Amino acid sequence: MLRHSRILILSFFVVFACLPMSCREKAMPKPRGYFRIDLPVKKYEIWNQNYPFNFEYLKGAKVEEDKSRLAEKYWLNVEYPKYNAILHLSYKEVNENLEKYLEDSHLLVYKHAIKADAIDEKNYIDKQKNVFGLIYRIQGNAASPVQFIATDSVKHFLRGALYFNTHPNPDSLAPVIQYIDKDIVHLMESLKWK
Repeated sequence: MLRHSRILILSFFVVFACLPMSCREKAMPKPRGYFRIDLPVKKYEIWNQNYPFNFEYLKGAKVEEDKSRLAEKYWLNVEYPKYNAILHLSYKEVNENLEKYLEDSHLLVYKHAIKADAIDEKNYIDKQKNVFGLIYRIQGNAASPVQFIATDSVKHFLRGALYFNTHPNPDSLAPVIQYIDKDIVHLMESLKWK
């Protein structure tokens, strides 16, 4: 028993003596991680209903009429259920009021400037299809990371705004935002007026 207690005490001193040597490097906390998001290969299908425009959208997304109380005729929602996101599409007929629609859209985008780190604007022009537009990429902690407008300057005006049904976190949402951003560009490239 005496021998057993000596071994135990000696072991305790050896372990206690080695502890300071094992902690020479400063411990660093691990960075916060996010779940990996698998993004499938893109396939598109044509949305062509009795509306003044048609476009291609991502297969797997759902295009539905906007049924909110403020919705107007020809307003749509492109829902991405897997990513908890909605692209709201608002259509207006141009009747010598294009400047007002452009100004209203600009104001709606720049309401996000309070939370945004930057707002990048990129022109889109397709003279063959008569589609002229602007894509706004809102960087930072804003509620809507991507918005766009498209018009033929004479009769049609379409505005889109992407929202997520979650707290905006640009770090964790970045892959999904980039994925859907490409769909928005594809929507604009495939947009046709009737």
